[in-house]
Amino acid sequence: MSDDEKVFTYGGSEAEVDWDGRLCIHVGECGRASNELFVGGRQPWCQPDEVPPDEALDVVKRCPTGAITLRLKDGSAPETADDENSVTVSNNGPLYVRGDLAIDGAADDMPGVKFRAALCRCGLSKRKPFCDNSHEGEFKDHGAVGETGDGLDATGGTLTVGRAKNGPLLLAGNLVIRNGAGRVAWKGTKCALCRCGQSKNKPFCDGSHKAAGFTAD
Repeated sequence: MSDDEKVFTYGGSEAEVDWDGRLCIHVGECGRASNELFVGGRQPWCQPDEVPPDEALDVVKRCPTGAITLRLKDGSAPETADDENSVTVSNNGPLYVRGDLAIDGAADDMPGVKFRAALCRCGLSKRKPFCDNSHEGEFKDHGAVGETGDGLDATGGTLTVGRAKNGPLLLAGNLVIRNGAGRVAWKGTKCALCRCGQSKNKPFCDGSHKAAGFTAD
């Protein structure tokens, strides 16, 4: 098993940090944080005792993929869901989803994706429904969103992310969608998002997966 298929645990006196190679796409939020929790080239590169647990949690929550999680030594996990469920349609990249998430296809030992995840929308990932950076150099879409949705009466609550066989991601629950520039573009409670990379109405599905012969569970 290669390192990018493993989960590594970095221990400290008050907290432990896990890094999951199955989910990491090396965005770099952890390494660029202005503290000593993660330092590239250091062994080990993550040292939880270098910062207080609340500061470590702040860095962990910046990770957009759920690859990094934190546990206190009493066994509790202090992270809670964002008040608002959101999808950000990244520039030439994945769907960054945050909130109270229930993602079909997430393994039981992926606690981070209950709150944060990067979902494939190019159709090329080998780790669907999660992104594995296969979009790089292959997929072009700058994250524009034209539709506005039906609106919301509330925020929060569980957002379920299902998968239509050989088809789109099916989202149900209170949700906002942000375009690639961060604008809140869409609000609603139900949508089908393209994951084949072929829709002419990205990020929404337009049925192009059928003609493209897209296959995925």
